[in-house]
Amino acid sequence: LGSPFWAINAAVFMDVWKTTPFVVILLTAGLQVILKDLYQAARVDGAGRWDIFTRIVLPLLKPVILVVLIFRTLDAFRVFDAIYVLTGGGPANTTETLSIYAYKVLFQTLQFGYGSTLAVVVFLCTGGISIFYIRMLSRGVKL
Repeated sequence: LGSPFWAINAAVFMDVWKTTPFVVILLTAGLQVILKDLYQAARVDGAGRWDIFTRIVLPLLKPVILVVLIFRTLDAFRVFDAIYVLTGGGPANTTETLSIYAYKVLFQTLQFGYGSTLAVVVFLCTGGISIFYIRMLSRGVKL
């Protein structure tokens, strides 16, 4: 973890390792909601596996995929604990996220106004991203 290349790769690997099971559980739950009758009706109509996937499974999974995107985007934007424990934002600040930077400004340099402003910016950005995804979900926008 002494080089920037390995530090960022280790952080990405750890985040993927930590969150993949949650994503798989959500997608599996979404797949279980799809009625078996739809698969059978598509097979009777002569649809192949690719047609079933693109015309039945994927459209019915779009709300679940958007929920997963909301969770993963917000988690990635607000990541603090894993990177702080792993590298502390180093080496040479290559793994420093906005949350870690706000923490360092707020508690290490004791710049309370600037640190609080950074925390509010993180909050507003995550709120804006959430609103964007929720509007996409409510409109039924195609991915």
